[in-house]
Amino acid sequence: MMTTAEAKKRLEEVVIENGVITQMEVIPADPNLTILAFQTGPMPEYCLVCVQLDPGGNSHIQVELWLPTETWNGNFLGTGNGGAAGSIVSLSLVEGVRAGYATANTDLGTSLELGEMVGAPERWEDFGYLATHRMTVVAKQLIEAFYGKPPKYSYFRGGSTGGQQALREAENFPLDYNGILVEAPANNRTNLHIGFVWDWQALTKTPQAYIDQKTAEAIKRRIYEVYGDTPTVEPYGKFLAYPHLIDLDIKVLEDMKDPALHPDQIEALKAIYAGPVDPVTGEQIHLPVVVPGSEASPLGIPDQGAKEDFPKTLFFILHWLYGWDFDFTTFDFHNDTAYVREKLDAILNADTADLSGFRAAGGKLLMLHGTADPIIPYTSSLDYYERVIKLQGGLESTKEFFRYFLIPGLAHSFGGPIVQIIGNYGAPRDVEHDPLAALAAWVEEEKAPERLLALRLPEGDLKNLFSPQGFEAEIPAYAYPNRMQYIAGDPAKADSYNAVPMER
Repeated sequence: MMTTAEAKKRLEEVVIENGVITQMEVIPADPNLTILAFQTGPMPEYCLVCVQLDPGGNSHIQVELWLPTETWNGNFLGTGNGGAAGSIVSLSLVEGVRAGYATANTDLGTSLELGEMVGAPERWEDFGYLATHRMTVVAKQLIEAFYGKPPKYSYFRGGSTGGQQALREAENFPLDYNGILVEAPANNRTNLHIGFVWDWQALTKTPQAYIDQKTAEAIKRRIYEVYGDTPTVEPYGKFLAYPHLIDLDIKVLEDMKDPALHPDQIEALKAIYAGPVDPVTGEQIHLPVVVPGSEASPLGIPDQGAKEDFPKTLFFILHWLYGWDFDFTTFDFHNDTAYVREKLDAILNADTADLSGFRAAGGKLLMLHGTADPIIPYTSSLDYYERVIKLQGGLESTKEFFRYFLIPGLAHSFGGPIVQIIGNYGAPRDVEHDPLAALAAWVEEEKAPERLLALRLPEGDLKNLFSPQGFEAEIPAYAYPNRMQYIAGDPAKADSYNAVPMER
């Protein structure tokens, strides 16, 4: 056991550029740590280090670093945030420390008082890319001082906003990390949020256009019934594993009887499945946000049609630009799209697909995306991967350093109609169940991953995320362009599937 005084002595001579340690204490081991009502299981002793960075102007960044005192594996893990950030994500720190990593997280320099972000371009830059890099630099400095040696390997893991952070690190700071794990990235950020406005306008155009949860479930079931290609566990019988491979006929939904859809709901669905379009140029602004079969997932169509709540929670980058009183019913998909892109693209997007520097540095990258994600379509990350392939000399060349996995039936990072977790929370820690372990094996042992396994929790219930009482199903995901195909046997068993090439 280490005392707080002993820990402080290790860092007493550290000078942080434009920063200061605001808190430091050793946290005792806990046999069953509870965070945010989740019982996370046993937690080893670690040293908590809180840092405030003030690089100048209106930039103020909070960083937390958790340092295992007895169980350090010699490596560093940077972790991503989510949404508009504004606070430290303790659950990500728990995950890292339990796996033995010295683990860091940052609030990205934003604020839970979102009004503070209006007209604050310095803080937008922190959110977009600078806070993550600054967190990485100070974390490595403190790790070396605390343990007496630098981390042998450095990894980053992030999903959603954290996925944007991950890809921006790979594109802009290729020396920061040896391995990067990207999940459901919000990397085409500006156009994605414009897509949110598009869906919201469609679902709120008339009172009859709104689609509630019960109706969204019926729409999903109808799509599974007509287009489902893979048998699975109850309650669905079969599901649609790869929605981009179908050509959805809206008549399938027009013919629904229980419930029958209102004509205004049909018009809203047509707009949603078409995706945002510039009314003057005809340009596809972003791929459709909602993919078929994801309608009822968390953050799906019912949430996107919430007239008051959805703009408050998911239009945040647009509020930063336009202010909190802007009427988004007036958002113009020609003029406003051009304005948003001019002001925010370079700051917030991680979409160049140029990973040449990261590859040259010897980095390895894994990207995962659930095919039932209703808020960041997997088709967007698939497009990113295909563009990387073109820039890197083809598929086989790209797979030498960057592999992409589509996770059938997973929603936004966790949860979903078919599976609920992959490699986080209570999943096993072997290289097939844990993508971070797979990434480490690739970086450290040159064992490139070919298959990952996603899990369905009992009855799809998320309440035991950290300590699931077993699991009902294992669904395989294969390195793109391979897809899983059912062969025979129990659809809940991973060995009932094999890999076949996907249409590209």
